[in-house]
Amino acid sequence: MEAKQFDFIVIGGGIFGCYAALYLAGKGATVALLEKENRLFQKASLVNQARLHSGYHYPRSVATAALSDEHKHRFTEEHQAFVHTAFEKYYAIDRFGSFTDPEQFERFCRHLDIPCERIAAHPLFNFERLEAVYRTQEHSFDPVLLGEYYRQKVEQHPGITLFTGARIQQVAVSGSVWQLDCAAPTGALETPTVINATYAATNAVNRLFGLADLDLTHEISEIAFLSSIQFENKGLTVMDGPFGSIMPYGRSGLLSLSSVAYTHHKISYDNLPRFDCQSPDVPNCRPEAPGICTECPNRPPSNAYKMLRQMQQYFSEAVSFQYLFSYFTIKSKLKASYIDDGRPTEISMLKAQPKFFCLFAGKVNSIYEIEKII
Repeated sequence: MEAKQFDFIVIGGGIFGCYAALYLAGKGATVALLEKENRLFQKASLVNQARLHSGYHYPRSVATAALSDEHKHRFTEEHQAFVHTAFEKYYAIDRFGSFTDPEQFERFCRHLDIPCERIAAHPLFNFERLEAVYRTQEHSFDPVLLGEYYRQKVEQHPGITLFTGARIQQVAVSGSVWQLDCAAPTGALETPTVINATYAATNAVNRLFGLADLDLTHEISEIAFLSSIQFENKGLTVMDGPFGSIMPYGRSGLLSLSSVAYTHHKISYDNLPRFDCQSPDVPNCRPEAPGICTECPNRPPSNAYKMLRQMQQYFSEAVSFQYLFSYFTIKSKLKASYIDDGRPTEISMLKAQPKFFCLFAGKVNSIYEIEKII
């Protein structure tokens, strides 16, 4: 069968893969976008706390904080319809066990020039447990609306050919061209440049192309969803350490809940996401091809009530929450991130002829980093 030819092949249909495809097609390139699932935006791009980072979250990684704040204004401006700005956002420091004290946090905020106002009292918070509370400015994006927006843009762009349910079976090199043999109906594809934007499947794809792994860890993670009359349109993040966060999930009216101690159920230190819940009775999830955890019958039991009990201690008795449901996904990060809790965006050219770029990132407003490289 004659191979379909493209200027670029982008592998991975989350927000980073979609944005890369749209950026390249906008420059006049022909782009094939390959997604293993039957629909775009089904994994980490959907299952996250929807925080549009302003830098506050990373007092021990100034580089990550600065990168988050660098692109925040552009992302907000270009995605206004999907960004929730009209809520009160607070950051707080636990009296026990935090890696950052108030003086350090305030100095960090001054260094980044991000607003940070310490408040002495608030009727919704328990100041016996909180050493310091700060009124900040941080927004939330809506992953559901964002996903629909990017699906439509990708499907309607004449320069992009979308292949869902795509399975790469074999890869070869012919001169300056990659040759991909994919399962039907995708078929054979050729390109001089491949971009790997698959996140949890990063190393599986790198290995298909005979290229080096990134040193990664992987966690099966849960985001719980709540409602609260008293805490509607408000957010509280307790940091820096084994704490948690409750904040609006975009424009949905829901509150998302995560916890450093309880959000992550299982961890894999293998460079591929290898877990004991992967079994022959769930053929759609393997270390080489991780599946959609929310739909998996082997997903872990929810930790939502543990997360909620942990966070409830930071609120006054006037505040109550109702647990609704949870999403699950595999979250991946660089092993080096354990040093300073950083989340850098890594874009590396792993092969020059033909070209192969590996894009690994976890913060939505760093989608623009691709423009600096390609």
